[in-house]
Amino acid sequence: MSGTDALLLADARLVGRTDGVDLLLRDGRVADVAPAGTLDAGPAERIELAGRTVLPGLWDKHVHLTQWALVRRRLDLSGVGSAAEAAALVRARLGEGALEPGAALVGYGFRDGLWPDVPTAALLDAVAGDVPVVLVSGDLHCAWLSTAGLRYVGVDTHPTGVLRESEWLPLASAVDRVADELADTWVADAAAAAAARGVVGVVDLEITDNRAAWHRRFAGGFDALRVRAGVWTPWLDDVLAAGLRTGDVLPGTGGLLEQGPYKVVMDGSLNTRTAYCHDAYPGMTGPEARGILSVPPEELVPLMKRAHYGGLRCAIHAIGDHANALALDAFAATGARGSVEHAQLLDDTDLARFAELGVIASVQPEHAMDDRDVADRHWAGRTGRAFPYGSLADAGVVLVLGSDAPVAALDPWVAVAAAVSRARDGRDPWHPEQRIGLRAALEASTDGRGLYPAPGGPADLVVLDLDPLAVEADDGGAGAGADALRKMPVAGTLLAGRWTHRTF
Repeated sequence: MSGTDALLLADARLVGRTDGVDLLLRDGRVADVAPAGTLDAGPAERIELAGRTVLPGLWDKHVHLTQWALVRRRLDLSGVGSAAEAAALVRARLGEGALEPGAALVGYGFRDGLWPDVPTAALLDAVAGDVPVVLVSGDLHCAWLSTAGLRYVGVDTHPTGVLRESEWLPLASAVDRVADELADTWVADAAAAAAARGVVGVVDLEITDNRAAWHRRFAGGFDALRVRAGVWTPWLDDVLAAGLRTGDVLPGTGGLLEQGPYKVVMDGSLNTRTAYCHDAYPGMTGPEARGILSVPPEELVPLMKRAHYGGLRCAIHAIGDHANALALDAFAATGARGSVEHAQLLDDTDLARFAELGVIASVQPEHAMDDRDVADRHWAGRTGRAFPYGSLADAGVVLVLGSDAPVAALDPWVAVAAAVSRARDGRDPWHPEQRIGLRAALEASTDGRGLYPAPGGPADLVVLDLDPLAVEADDGGAGAGADALRKMPVAGTLLAGRWTHRTF
């Protein structure tokens, strides 16, 4: 701490309060919080906050950090409204001549659920020729490839060039062929950007040997965030053999790396019409008309039992209402603790089951803003129980917020704004009855530490130029209030008492 063993944050404000306070940080923890001017701090570096607001540092409870780091450098397709428009962007990017010989052009972010035309390999071939093109959907559950792109990922032929779910997910790593050193540099950049938005920690659910990747990064000097590294089935045996339990701090990481939960993906996504639902999608027939169940109960329950008995919490991806019901059944059958990731479409009868079983709803509010129109089409008549954050909160369910970056931006203020407003881009709120209050949204973003720094807690703090409660609009967060939350100015971020971001 700049030559001292303590840091005094002087003349701060706490959320929703006007009286000044001083915070004393020592040895990576909050040593004391007291009215301004009353602390005997001893030898400490004094930082004048001049009335800025301080609250516990923010967490993103669901990220794919390497994917997010890569996407920040890929062709952005998030705004395209048709296959033809996407192909035109591919043509333009290739015209810039920036690709290395033999490299693939990788794009990210398209959502074809409302497109008026059909993506095909032939359409990309017409603009790319022999250059491999791989365009990954915004929800990561499918990819659209040119003929050369198919060969690039090891697929000889395909009738459409659009690979969905089980066709694509095992191949997804083929476009992540980046040297570890370069990937780690890009991850560090992404982490610094997250710290600039007040983030002090993430639950990283990257589909890789996460423990090894993060050990390498921390050994290389990474220190921008706390990381809880999730584990997937291919690496479960290794984690169990090492005796690691969720929450265990891994040595050699300065206390910043913990073993995270065990992750399983039960179903697909809304945009690909693969989320597993009780009812068929409009216009679809056949065995996949209600979506795809990637891991059925007879596989899921034994996996969750093994993880639970080994001391791991479980993070189960479930988006469709039927998948969510089956996920809750599996928690009940195994006694496992943990979360359902996404919980986008729920039966009303399952709301209370979340609370009864103690299952956390790990949700990504910006997805509701991205998917509202697709939901209105493909979940027509069911959207009153889609992204049902208000109903979950009313049922006593613990909510935690995240981004699922790169599906949405790794920015907790975006998630908070979406949760409290259900609105974006000047549109009216979508199912405003499912909003949650700003205090609740903030509390769902601070890793259980509430809104006020407490003595003894980690000195993981965010310093804001504005009090979030002061910018919330009279309409409950919609309109100007939500826009202000999305753009919340972050003056500083402290991790274990040291600055990871500071502007003053």
